[in-house]
Amino acid sequence: MNLYLISQKINDEYDTYDSAVVAAESAAEAKGIIPHKGFPYTEGARQRVWADHEYVSVKLIGYMTGSYSCKSGDVICASFNAG
Repeated sequence: MNLYLISQKINDEYDTYDSAVVAAESAAEAKGIIPHKGFPYTEGARQRVWADHEYVSVKLIGYMTGSYSCKSGDVICASFNAG
C-alpha cells in the first residue's frame, strides 16, 4: 500500500483541511480521497472543507510494510484549520 500526501490551497479559510496523509493504490486514487470522510470524492458534491479533485496535489511519501493493517482510502492523519 502506498502512502500519499494530499494537499489543496483553494479553500484556505477557517474550518477547512489543507492536507492529509492517505493510503491508496495509486496517485489518482489518492487525489479523490476527502480527508474528513476517507472515501472517494463524488463529482458535483464539492465540500467546503476540501477542494475539487482537480485542485488537489499529490505526492508519494512512502510505502506501508510489515504487519500494519491499512486499506485503500484510509486517512492516516489530516491537517484541519479550526476557526
